[in-house]
Amino acid sequence: MPPHAARLAEQLDPASTVLLTVECQRGVVGPDSALPELAAVARASGALTNIARLVAAAHDAGVQVLHAVAERRPDGRGASRNARLFKAAERLPVQQITGSTAVRVADPIPVSPDDLVVRRLHGLSPIAGTDVDALLRNFGCRTLVVTGVSANVAIPNAVFDAVNLGYTAVVPADAIAGVPADYTPAMVRNTLALVATVTTTEDVLTSWKRPHRGR
Repeated sequence: MPPHAARLAEQLDPASTVLLTVECQRGVVGPDSALPELAAVARASGALTNIARLVAAAHDAGVQVLHAVAERRPDGRGASRNARLFKAAERLPVQQITGSTAVRVADPIPVSPDDLVVRRLHGLSPIAGTDVDALLRNFGCRTLVVTGVSANVAIPNAVFDAVNLGYTAVVPADAIAGVPADYTPAMVRNTLALVATVTTTEDVLTSWKRPHRGR
C-alpha cells in the first residue's frame, strides 16, 4: 500500500471517524433550491452524488454520520443579521424554515436511523455554536470527513473549526461545491490543502472497504 494510502486509511478508521454533510438540504441543493446556481453546480459537478455514495459507504462501514442543517424560525428569532449574507437570505424566495421540506436532507443522500441531524439557527459554521463538537467527542471522533456546500463559506468554516478543536479534517474535494464552479478547486488548492487532508471520494470509499477494527 502506498504511504499516502496507508496514512489515509489510518486517519479514516471507522472507529474514530465521523462523516459530516453540510447544508445538504432540499432548500439549498434540491430542485427547489433558494440558491439555484449552487444547487446546479452541486449536481452537475457530481458532488451531490459523491456525498450520497460516501454516506451510503459510511453506513456500511459503521462510520457515524452527522447532517448539519441551517434553518430559521418562521419569526426569525435568533437568526444572525450581522453580515450581508444573512440579510440577503431573508429575501430569498425559498426560506429554510424549521419543519419545512426545505430543511430535509436532499435526495439522493440516504439517511439512516443512526444518523444525527444537527440544526442551527445562526452563524456561518455547522460546528461553532452547535452541538457538533460535543457529539464528536462522545463518539470518540478523531477524524472528521467534511462534505457538502458551500466551498465559499460553510465548508471552510467547518474545516477551520474542526482543526482548531483538535480534529483531523479530511476533505474529499469532489464531494464539496461552491459558486462559481471554478472557485472550489482554487479554495481547495490554496486554503483547505494547508490545513486538511485533501482526497477523493474513491479513495475514501477504498479505505472504508479495507478491514478495520470494530467500533
